[in-house]
Amino acid sequence: MPELESKIKKDIVDAINSDKLVLPTLPEVALQVREVAENPDSSVQDLASVLSNDAAMTARIIRVCNSPLLRGSREISNLQMAVGRLGMAYTANLATGLAMEQMFQATSEMIDKRMRAVWQNSMEVAGICHVLAQHYTKLKPDQATLAGLIHQIGTLPVLAYIEENDIQINNIILDNLIDGMAPAIGSYILKKWDFSKELQIVPKEHCNFKREVPEVDLADVVMVARLQSLIGTDHPYTKLDWTQISAFNRLGLDPEVDMNEAEDLSEEMEAAMSLLSSQ
Repeated sequence: MPELESKIKKDIVDAINSDKLVLPTLPEVALQVREVAENPDSSVQDLASVLSNDAAMTARIIRVCNSPLLRGSREISNLQMAVGRLGMAYTANLATGLAMEQMFQATSEMIDKRMRAVWQNSMEVAGICHVLAQHYTKLKPDQATLAGLIHQIGTLPVLAYIEENDIQINNIILDNLIDGMAPAIGSYILKKWDFSKELQIVPKEHCNFKREVPEVDLADVVMVARLQSLIGTDHPYTKLDWTQISAFNRLGLDPEVDMNEAEDLSEEMEAAMSLLSSQ
């Protein structure tokens, strides 16, 4: 391991152990939404009221409601109707995930580019997660979508450290650092954020290809979605023998099937991804 890589690793591990690692903070709207959604006395109006302070978020949630994935018999034109149709848990998960986009930005060009690429990939994986959960599991698609959006959250402190310390680093060392550290840091962040146990394990477990669990869970869905997102690239994961990855069996999905080539699924995945995009 090059000297620079081992120094960065040591600094970050020391910061975690001494509770001094600067963690990304959840955007205010996500914190408020979770608080309202977790309160048994809250109503649809309460949640709509919190979200209505964010015009961009309001527009995106209404757009999700009217999308081909979820469209009902009549068009939704206001936020309260949207929250009513989606349900509070679905709306809260969606809003939390969408709010995270603003965390994946930096001031230095190299780090900003990398953060945006991570978010772009997370959106793609989240879109596939939605479709996988809906078609192959009894898991909730909104939770699977959120799991896809947060599976690389651990890259943020690594990239922030490099930016803050103005470290000049090449992409190979950076890839090694992220692959080696981000999964554990991601689970650490979600624990600090008080996310559910099912979500907390996703960053660490979605790349544990030898994992064996009694039944399909969110980490399985993210693992398979991530692998599907890499088809056609030269990523090292594409060189693995996917028939040996038991998550595919738990989902009941053939490891050799490219979901992009299944017409009905590819349309749904595109719809799910475009929903998450802010464009």
